[in-house]
This record gives sequence, structure tokens and C-alpha cells, in this order.
Amino acid sequence: MVEANPTGASEEIGQLVQPPRCRHCDAPLTTQFADLGATPVANDYLTPQRRYNAEPFYPLKAYVCGTCRLVQLQDFRRSDELFREDYAYFSSVSTSWLAHAKHYADQMVPYLGLGPASQVVEVASNDGYLLQYFKERDIPVLGIEPCRSVADYAVEKKGIATRIAFFGRATAQGLATEGFAADLTVANNVLAHVSDINDFVGGFTALLKPEGVATFEFPHLLALIRLNAFDTIYHEHFSYLSLLAAERIFATNGLRVFDVEQLSTHGGSLRLFACRTSSARQRTARVDEVLDMERAAGLDTDQPYRAFAEQVRETKRSLLELLIRLKRQGKSIAGYGAAAKGNTLLNYCGVGADVLDFVVDRSPHKQGLFLPGTRLEIRAPEAIDQCRPDYVMVLPWNLQEEVTAQLAHIAEWGGRFIVPIPKARIIETV
Repeated sequence: MVEANPTGASEEIGQLVQPPRCRHCDAPLTTQFADLGATPVANDYLTPQRRYNAEPFYPLKAYVCGTCRLVQLQDFRRSDELFREDYAYFSSVSTSWLAHAKHYADQMVPYLGLGPASQVVEVASNDGYLLQYFKERDIPVLGIEPCRSVADYAVEKKGIATRIAFFGRATAQGLATEGFAADLTVANNVLAHVSDINDFVGGFTALLKPEGVATFEFPHLLALIRLNAFDTIYHEHFSYLSLLAAERIFATNGLRVFDVEQLSTHGGSLRLFACRTSSARQRTARVDEVLDMERAAGLDTDQPYRAFAEQVRETKRSLLELLIRLKRQGKSIAGYGAAAKGNTLLNYCGVGADVLDFVVDRSPHKQGLFLPGTRLEIRAPEAIDQCRPDYVMVLPWNLQEEVTAQLAHIAEWGGRFIVPIPKARIIETV
């Protein structure tokens, strides 16, 4: 293991180290939220050749800002080092996520009266999984995506116009000047991925038409805490958001949250509806309902953040107890899903080839590669039928229903499922 020093400087024993500072308000970060040790980058999959080489491990520690309540990782790498041209996550692999995207388009088209004269722009558009549902209605679309691998797929396979770029004020102003001012901008599960959150949010203010709408989806911090979902903490996620924090960040950068929906995705997410501060759109009661719920849970105080650290440790202990017991009984276990959250889980808990025989994933772009840190081989799902493991551990536990439905046939040989979050448990096939 090579543990990286993000500063590149030597540290002497006894040297005074200044606390990190909030990426939004620049206040010092002194309250720890979770310490997952040192892990590799969760989406940095290894080729068969690279699996024999050393790989860098970086501290994975989250703090909460006592001023603006933004939960965040300490900076250690630039976004362009994390989201490279060979980025391996393709959104269209998940059938449930495609259904979610289609439902969103079905909802937004009549809500905003979108048509051929409108403009929809998605930031972090990935492989065109969402914009395809607007394009098929003859609504002009544009994707903004920094990773060439998925952007090329969107252009070549789905005909989605896509710019390969990181989004921020400069990119947004350039697009607006070119005539791409938007009636609707979409940012699904990307707000957490940006290191300069002020520049990113400010870009939407620059790109929106005067009465345009921006929607943002992200895993809800309150759900993360309640589910012990520490596996959603990884280096590509710089921030972990509550509405309390997001509303302040938006207001600082020229946007106003006027509505919110609570979603079931990723174990519990929020969809925020935002507009320019000057917009005539009226604020709904749902915004205050979610804010009141967060305050009732204490998210405007330090207590729940400090308590989460022990929840994380207990979740690890319960999973290891279950897996060790099964292995001592001679049981075989395979993992399903080579997602980033699974890599955080496996590396923090120390679960490797001594416990899991292999991992499968539906994405052909990951098959034949190896998981970072654990070096477990990623196979096609057919490997489960060939090897007939006694247990399949569902690493993307938020897709539990989808995965268990796809693999219900493992009951034919007595196979069962393990779900690790919020607490490790065995579930029967039906």
C-alpha cells in the first residue's frame, strides 16, 4: 500500500497542522463525521497488468462545517484526476435508474411546458441515459460531461450532443453566449462530486433563462446517517448534503430553492428545484417541511454528526461477524456489483479474497478488471450460475430489489443474499 501525502511536503513530529477549511464558507473544520482510514480511489479499477503494481491510498475522512453544516472530505486530488477519460461508470446499466430518468422526463415536460423551442441541459450527462427521453420528444438537449469514455458513448450510440468539459461559471457563460440558455438544467448525483461547489452552483445561475428551472438530485445526508450508509463516502464525493447546507450554498451563488421532493433513490435522496433569485416562482411548503425535519433530527447541531462515527464502526463489526461465521461454516460467497460504494465498504471493512471468491457486474466496461484495493476479479453475472455460490452479497444495497429479482433463480441451489447496509443481514430468495 502506498499512502499518498496530498500536500507533497514532509511533516515533522510535533509540527502544528492547521485544520482543513470549508469548501463553501472557508470556516475551519474541527468536527469529524467519519474516518474510514486510507483507501484507494473507489472508481480506479485495475487492469490485469496494473493489479500487480502498487496503488496509492488516500485518507478518507469527512468533517462537518460548524458554520454552514456542509459535510465534506478534505481536499486531496483534483477533479480531473478522479474523472478521467477512461471513467468506467455507465448510468444506462441500471434498469431501475433508466426508469427513474424516464419518469423524471415524463414529469418535467408538462410541468415546464417543454417543446421544440425549449432547451434542456444536463450537467454530468454520462452516457445520455436521461437526455434520450427528452430527445425522443424533439426537445433540444445538450449534455456536459467531463469523461470522454461515457461522453463518446452518448454521442455515438444515442445521438446526444455532448460537450466534454467540467462545468462552472466560465463554461456556463460560454454556453449562454452560444445560445444554449436553458429552460431546464439537470444535475443528478453530481453536486457531491465537485470540489469548487461555489463555482459549480454559480454556473447554473449563468446558464438559466430568467424563469428557467434547475433541478439537483443528491443522496440526503439525513438518510445517510439513519441508514449507516458510510459506503457512500468515497473520494469522488467531496460533499454530503442536507437541505440546510444546500439552501445556503445556493443563495450565496444566486439561486433560490423553491421546491423539494423526497426520493427513494440511493437509500433516500432529495430533488431540489431552484431558480434565479429574481425569479417569480413561489416557494412551496415542502421546502420548510424538509428543513423542519432536518432541524428536528439535530442537523443544525454537532450531536448527530459526532454519533455517526460510532455507527460506522458498529456497522463494520456486524458485517465482519456475519461473514466470518459463514466462512467458518465453509460457505462460498460472491459479490454482486462493482460500484464505488462497494469498494468503500470492502476496503474499510477489510473484506477481500479471503471472504469473497469474486465479484460480478453487468457493465461490460468493468468485466475483466479488478477492484481497487482488494484486487478482486470482476466477472460477468453468468459466473454466478457457473459457480453457484451459497451466498451473494449485494454491494449496491440501494438496488436490492432490482438485484434480488434478477438473481432470484439462485434459490434453485439454495443460494441466499447478504445485504450489508444498514446492518448486515441474510435475506431469503422468493
